[in-house]
Amino acid sequence: MVKSDELVKYITQQVVTYIDTPREIRRERKQQRKQAKSMEGWTVRWFGLIPVSLRMYYDQRKRKK
Repeated sequence: MVKSDELVKYITQQVVTYIDTPREIRRERKQQRKQAKSMEGWTVRWFGLIPVSLRMYYDQRKRKK
């Protein structure tokens, strides 16, 4: 029971914070998130930096030959 009360309190705080922030600031934050997501590829989002490092390694070996 205590956990559900804490959850309701947390959700209420988040909603109130969202409502209290001006619309322009929310739009700016949304644009920043979109830009950050577009900068990284889907492989980085799904698998981390391993595909990036493998791609860099492959490109380096390809240039040396």
